[in-house]
Amino acid sequence: MMAISLPFRKSLILVCGGAAMAMVAGCARDNEIEVAGGVGITATRSACPAVAVPLHTGDITLFDPATSRDARAIDIVATITNVTPQCNDSGDKVYQLATFDVIATRRDAGPARTVTLPYYATVLQGGTAVVAKRLGNVAVTFAEGQTRGTGRGQASAYVDRAAATLPADIQERITRKRKAGDEDAAIDPLSLPEVRAAVQRASFELLVGFQLTQEQLEYNVRR
Repeated sequence: MMAISLPFRKSLILVCGGAAMAMVAGCARDNEIEVAGGVGITATRSACPAVAVPLHTGDITLFDPATSRDARAIDIVATITNVTPQCNDSGDKVYQLATFDVIATRRDAGPARTVTLPYYATVLQGGTAVVAKRLGNVAVTFAEGQTRGTGRGQASAYVDRAAATLPADIQERITRKRKAGDEDAAIDPLSLPEVRAAVQRASFELLVGFQLTQEQLEYNVRR
């Protein structure tokens, strides 16, 4: 199986294992702006990694014969869905567990059948740096006479709390109240390069998808 470069920056599914800064992670509650007595951003974020399925890796198509790409040769189509994060951030090591379902359909409603599909779990820091990657398999079972099969898998990640926590000075710059008329009152602190870089460094994702061959990935991109 070939190693492939995945388009991590675009996700089909994005769910949070806790609150995250909406302008950074794309999930969690909207930033709240305090207008009484001053201006500031009340932003809540968590050390828990966001959980996502990268674009083009949430589906896999198997052909029979394997070398054909004719629509009539499609044997099985499977999709990752119902991704559910469960995070424990009470210790120095933050543990993020993500469970997911695999829903599949097959061409022929024949005898009972089980198909094993490979998947990966990658921990990403700052949107680009791969911290860890693990491979696994999920078994999808089709009952006799049924064209729909299901399977269930899980992925997990450990993240250092210190690495996922914003420095105190950056937190203060983001949440500090500003009075109307102050020189920096109209400046979004998240627009400052040094603040943006610190938030990015402290942001982690747990990415889950099918471990595709280069040919399978290209098929997903083209269709």
